[in-house]
Amino acid sequence: MLSCEFLRVYSPSAEVRGHGAGQEVLQVGKENVNILAIEPVGQYAIKLIFSDGHDTGLYSWDYLYDLARNYEGLWLEYIGKLDAAGVKRNPIETVQ
Repeated sequence: MLSCEFLRVYSPSAEVRGHGAGQEVLQVGKENVNILAIEPVGQYAIKLIFSDGHDTGLYSWDYLYDLARNYEGLWLEYIGKLDAAGVKRNPIETVQ
């Protein structure tokens, strides 16, 4: 099962991924984010509406499959990036 937080921080939107390599934006404080709605997009994708207002990015079935298949490595990569940036998953905590 993929958590709401995981889906949010790996959103395929340009807001998260940027417009090219090295332009990714680290998503912080998303531990408690939820999905408010799921909208179908044709036969090939879904659009997720998150409780933090994020509603861009189409999650294709192939992308969701890749996220699930690579979950462990992607999650560890995300946690490592948070640690390197000195921030936590919880929006009110910081690393001392």
